[in-house]
Amino acid sequence: MNDKEKDLEMQCGCEHEHPEVVREVRAAMPDENVTADLSDFFKVFGDSSRMRILFALDRRELCVCDLSAALGMTKSAVSHQLRFLRANHLVASRRSGKNIFYSLADEHVRDIIEIAVEHLSEED
Repeated sequence: MNDKEKDLEMQCGCEHEHPEVVREVRAAMPDENVTADLSDFFKVFGDSSRMRILFALDRRELCVCDLSAALGMTKSAVSHQLRFLRANHLVASRRSGKNIFYSLADEHVRDIIEIAVEHLSEED
């Protein structure tokens, strides 16, 4: 099937709207501020370095040195990404003496990652 055939297949064959369906969908839609916040939230996941850090932290709590070694990144690059992830409430930190250990902020972050991986692993 070529692209033109795929486009035609995706088009609706009806010539009119279904007002009751449109009302139902509009009533269920979140506020535009919420959708903008969601869009910004998912942009955080749009960087492979940040995703690798999140995967590592999904495995266990780690310090910057261990993250750097595990991911083959500089400490500076890891620290930069951790600041970004903390600012977006995806990563938490804990101080133990001179060391700071990082972990996923909560189970929701773990769930988002696991559901996304599961979705991408599905066969069509």
